Amino acid sequence: MQNERYDRRGFLKSLFLGPAALFSLEAFNAKRCDAAAAIGPNDNIKVTKIETFVLKNSWVFVKVSTDAGVTGWGEMLKDDAKACAAGALEVQNYLVGQDPRRVAFHWQAIHRGAFYRGGPIKTAISSGIDQALWDITGKCYGVPVYKLMGGPTRDRARCYGVVSEKTGVNAMKVQLRGKTRSPFKYNEGMMMVEEITERFKDLRTRMGSKVDIGVEFHGAIQPTTAQVLMKALEPYNPWFYEEVVQALNVDVMAELARKTHVPLATGERIFTKWGFKEILEKKAAMILQPDICYAGGITELKVIAGMAEAYYAPLAPHNPQGPCSLAASLQLAASIPNFLIQERGDNEYYGNAGGNNIDLLAKPLPPVVNGYRPLLTEPGLGITIDEEKLKSHVGEPRPYNTVFDTDDGSVVDW
Repeated sequence: MQNERYDRRGFLKSLFLGPAALFSLEAFNAKRCDAAAAIGPNDNIKVTKIETFVLKNSWVFVKVSTDAGVTGWGEMLKDDAKACAAGALEVQNYLVGQDPRRVAFHWQAIHRGAFYRGGPIKTAISSGIDQALWDITGKCYGVPVYKLMGGPTRDRARCYGVVSEKTGVNAMKVQLRGKTRSPFKYNEGMMMVEEITERFKDLRTRMGSKVDIGVEFHGAIQPTTAQVLMKALEPYNPWFYEEVVQALNVDVMAELARKTHVPLATGERIFTKWGFKEILEKKAAMILQPDICYAGGITELKVIAGMAEAYYAPLAPHNPQGPCSLAASLQLAASIPNFLIQERGDNEYYGNAGGNNIDLLAKPLPPVVNGYRPLLTEPGLGITIDEEKLKSHVGEPRPYNTVFDTDDGSVVDW
C-alpha cells in the first residue's frame, strides 16, 4: 500500500467538494472569514505577500496574504502616508515565508532587527503589520483576537464622538478655539482666554451635566497659556484635558498636571512602552491615549495597558482613522481591565456615513446602543474590508500643510 502523507488541509477541502460533500461550503464560511483556505490552527501557513494602499484622505492600509488564502488587514500612520506604505513593503524581506501566527515574535523581530528603533514611521509600520497578523491568527483559530488574549474582559465598549439620542453617545471632545483662531501664541492675553472660556461655558450649558466633555489642547498651546486656560475652564467641569503640551518634555506636562484636579490625558504622539514609561513614572497624565496604528499595534498596546494598570491609569485609545484602527482598538478594549472609552467608537465606515467616515466595509458593524459598541464577534479583527471599495479611494493623500501666524509670519504648531 502506497504511503501517503496526511494532508489535513486537503482533507478539509475534500469535505466541501463533489456530490458526496459532507458539509456545505457556506456553513464553513460562516465560521471562518477566509474559509476557502480550510486552514486549521495546527496546519502550516506562510506569508506570501504584503500590499499597501494609500487613500486620498491619507489613511494607509496594509494587507498581508498567505499561501492558505487567509488575509489580514491593518492600518498605519496617516501622516507621512507614502513613507509608511513604502516602509511596510520592505518588511517583506523578513516576513514572506514566515508563519504569520507567531505575532509576538514577529513584533520583536521587526522592532529589534533594525538598527534604528521607534519613532512614528517605523512604529506605524510595526503597528499595521501587527494588526494584520493578529487578523490572520484569529481567522485561523476561528475566534476574535480578544479570545486569544484571555478576553473578553467586558461585554461592550463605551464610545465618545457625536452626542446623539439615536446612539446614546453621551461623551464628546472639543478643541479649544477663540472667535477667529486657536490660542497658539506664547502667552495669550485675557481676551483670548475669555473667548475660549465663554465658548466652553456655553457648550456645557447646552449639553448639561449628563454629557462628558473632554478638552483637547492638541499639543499646540504653549505652557504659559495652557496653565491659564486649565484654571479658567475648571469651573465648567471638563472630563479631561488632552495633550496640554507636547510630550517631548514630560517634566513640563507633569508640572501642569500638579496644577489642576482635572485628569490629564496624552498618548497619540507617544510610541511603544518606552515612551509611556516616563509618562507613568512622572505622573504626567492619568489617562493614556495610545494609537493602535502607530504606538505598536495590538501586541504593544496590551503591554502598555499592563504598565498603566500598575499606576491605576485607564486607556482611552486614540482613533482618527479607519475601520481597522477601530476594530483593533475594540479587540484591545475587550482584552484589558483598564479600558475607559474609545475615541470615535461611533464611526461606522459603512454606507453613506458622510465626512471622513468613508464606506470601506463589506457589512456593517454592530450598532452603538446607549453609548456602547457591542464587542465584535467575527474571527480576527472582526470586520471584513471590501477591497473594491477601498481601492476606489486610493490616490494622492491630502497634504498636512504648515500653518503660520498671520500677524508675524512665524510657524505655528499643527
